Amino acid sequence: MTDRDETPTADLDVTVRQAKPDDEDAVVAFTADTWSDRDASDYIPRVFSEWVETDGPTQRTFVLDVEDDAGGDQDVAGICQGVLLSDHEAWAQGMRVNPDYRGMGISRLLTDAIFEWARDRGATVIRNMVFSWNVAGLGQSRAAGFDPCTEFRYARPDPDADAEPALSVGADAAGAWTFWGQSEIRTHLCGLAMDDSESWALSELTPEKLQTAAAEDRLFTVHDRGVRGFTYRDRTFERENEDGETEEWALYAVGAWDTSKAAASLFAAVARDAATVGVDNVRVMIPEGVEWISDVAAARVPVAAEPDFVMAADLTDPALVPEDGRL
Repeated sequence: MTDRDETPTADLDVTVRQAKPDDEDAVVAFTADTWSDRDASDYIPRVFSEWVETDGPTQRTFVLDVEDDAGGDQDVAGICQGVLLSDHEAWAQGMRVNPDYRGMGISRLLTDAIFEWARDRGATVIRNMVFSWNVAGLGQSRAAGFDPCTEFRYARPDPDADAEPALSVGADAAGAWTFWGQSEIRTHLCGLAMDDSESWALSELTPEKLQTAAAEDRLFTVHDRGVRGFTYRDRTFERENEDGETEEWALYAVGAWDTSKAAASLFAAVARDAATVGVDNVRVMIPEGVEWISDVAAARVPVAAEPDFVMAADLTDPALVPEDGRL
């Protein structure tokens, strides 16, 4: 992405508008090979139609409409979606620019639209997530006004009905909240956990989320003269594997602990719970850092090969408002 003060190419008429079903073919065409140089596929072709169908008061999918002044040809030059996660938090996702229009300074129009949409709905912060290897995406986010926020990985314990935590495990929501408030992991993660409604999004952990998880037998607190760690099962979901077979997954919103012994007990509790709910695979969001990753490794729990980065933009910052106050 170019700097925010650059202007789009003069001979292009660029408009930001809400996406519609008729845009699907064009969007799929330029997102099908987003990461052709890696063993990874873009999710946009799979979710675009659902995004458009579910747009509403708390979600908006935008596209860049381009018309060539010379020939009058129209094309879709980019896509991005904004989601309101709480009364003050928004999430930006799926920002892609058609390769035919990269380097023209038009992608900032998408972020301006997302920022304005979120700000109008009361959001004071908007975040996004970028794969750590996606250097272009990181640069694009910084140029758009996002600043570094935090980084995390997924721990991948195997479901195990026979797992036995060395420390006692309970469901103390108040104790978990007190532990969270004093935790270095909370500071590193900026108070964030996986969101309970939007896939692949992070939002602020609240005492209400812990209380709900405890009431639904999804909260696990590790005790050793007080709470020494906790996690909670956020959701289960289905996903196709590389062979086209459907597998059940469980996502645990955040893992927090303060000793390696607590970490081992925490992941044993997760393994046992995952077996109880009958899933095939597990993800636990954990902070990125040598101490925490080595704690997980010492517990003999696999960890994702690479971290993910979270960026955040302060929507109260006047610098993020276009000079004329409009798109």
